[in-house]
Amino acid sequence: SDIQGVSLVPLLKGEQPEDWRKALYYHFYEYPAEHMVKRHYGVRTDRYKLIHFYNDINWWELYDLQADPSEMHNLYGQPEYEPVVKELKEEMLKLQEQYNDPVRFSPERDKE
Repeated sequence: SDIQGVSLVPLLKGEQPEDWRKALYYHFYEYPAEHMVKRHYGVRTDRYKLIHFYNDINWWELYDLQADPSEMHNLYGQPEYEPVVKELKEEMLKLQEQYNDPVRFSPERDKE
């Protein structure tokens, strides 16, 4: 009960559950650690990945994983991607609440 997750068995059987998630949320908070990656959380869909670095920095990154699978070109702040960012931030907040993550994105606090 203390671990979040959903069984993959239906997928392994070739089924596609109607309520299967559309996005994945993650939170990396072990800094400094052997990887030396700053604290951040993010949300990933089939196509996009939105990342927010926090604590001693406030930095956003957005990647189009179809066009840029190596995540080399940050699209955050480009006007044509504002609708994508808005949608992903809404999904991020929903998932943070669902998983009861105490470090949550705040639209008022975490502006550019």
